Amino acid sequence: MDSQLDWHAARAALEWQVDLGVTETISDIPVNRFEQVPPPPKAGVAGAVPAPDVPVQPEAGPDPVAEAEAAAQDAPDLQALRTAMAAYSHCELRKGARNLVFCDGNPKARVMIVGESPGREEDRIGKPFVGRAGQLLDRMLAAIDMGREREDAQSVYITNVLPWRPPQNRDPKAEEMAMMLPFLKRHIALVDPEILVVMGNFSCQALLDKRGITRLRGQWHDALGKPVLPMLHPAYLLRNPSAKRVAWADLLDLQARLNTKA
Repeated sequence: MDSQLDWHAARAALEWQVDLGVTETISDIPVNRFEQVPPPPKAGVAGAVPAPDVPVQPEAGPDPVAEAEAAAQDAPDLQALRTAMAAYSHCELRKGARNLVFCDGNPKARVMIVGESPGREEDRIGKPFVGRAGQLLDRMLAAIDMGREREDAQSVYITNVLPWRPPQNRDPKAEEMAMMLPFLKRHIALVDPEILVVMGNFSCQALLDKRGITRLRGQWHDALGKPVLPMLHPAYLLRNPSAKRVAWADLLDLQARLNTKA
């Protein structure tokens, strides 16, 4: 009789749990359902051991700087370098620019001037330093009997760190300069000037790995095996006319250095 009551009691308890939604039984041993269970061996292969899961490595994308270095080194002359820069697809600046601004002046010049990036007028015309800052640069050079139009020893050659205009004339980004630096270095190697003049903070950062043009200007440095003179950018002089005095001192220093090397 007691066993009959136990059976009915057990059945009533079971039905009560089913009514509550319990649909599965559990064992006396806990099961870790977060633990991965290896798949069963393939049928017909006795004792087969499944291959371990191998994490999928993400496919490495192209290295923009490495590609720039390869393209620049493959350029045997200035025209080939210009073509390689125009074909280089990794710098997003090219999408918003009207023209690639490559150079101006005499490639046989003793002095090579490196600016920062093109402005609106440079982007429109396709030459560096042709806006208000460029006109001031021409007057500065003429004051020491030099110029970009000359074909003699007093000529200059001009380029920029970036060949494309940044939107709204914003500052160049570090990754943009890193991508274009191999082209600039090849550009300098092909022209092979006696002296480099770097104008502005970002030109100093690119070639000297230093910032602070107001401290760096007027002090000679070395880069790529050449003497380098940092100078204030003409655009800075337009905003700060009082700084023209120190710019004039730097021009005289440049002239003296050239006369010494002549």
